[in-house]
Amino acid sequence: MDCKATVAIGAYSRGGQTRGDAEALDHDMGCEEKYTPFGVVDEDTGQLQILFGRSAKTSDFIADGLDAYWDRLPQAERDACEGLQIKVDNGPESSGRRTQFLKRMVDFADRIGKSIHLLYYPPYHSKYNPIERCWGVLEKHWNGAKLIDAQTMLEWARSMTWKGRHPVVMLSQAVYKKGVTLTKQAMAEVEARLLRNPLLPPWDILIRPA
Repeated sequence: MDCKATVAIGAYSRGGQTRGDAEALDHDMGCEEKYTPFGVVDEDTGQLQILFGRSAKTSDFIADGLDAYWDRLPQAERDACEGLQIKVDNGPESSGRRTQFLKRMVDFADRIGKSIHLLYYPPYHSKYNPIERCWGVLEKHWNGAKLIDAQTMLEWARSMTWKGRHPVVMLSQAVYKKGVTLTKQAMAEVEARLLRNPLLPPWDILIRPA
């Protein structure tokens, strides 16, 4: 899972070209409407889910996106799942040191009753995360399209394919507060729930449900 670069909404050319229309803006001159895509891709089935958020990219936005991914899975698939192994970029909102993100992952494990295994890519290696290839396909797919409003953006995202499947696309209007952190005491309780690999403590974390 990972977030993609923010998408500006408006009559902007994408990749320096515009389909069937020679008039388009080539610079973001104070764009007021932007969306951050958060994606989760299942490497086994190839199913991709994209959540577009209007608010800030935060730990809570990412955690809510993961919640939404789990909730839309068929019940039989959830019941058969022994645990989730999640490959994560070492970004500031979801790193192995981000207190609010780790708290949300502990809460998530308790809610679904499954173990959560967080595996982080080291710095400058995020290109190896499978979700990055999905973002590349999306960018190529809507290259040249003018994303003039949110509905157009969503329709273009829904029409792309990854491994022969269309993604599940959702829109979030939730407002997230930046800079949410835990106190040392609260984090100590969260840390007690984390099983960190002693060789790679920030990059390999197992969370078992209570």
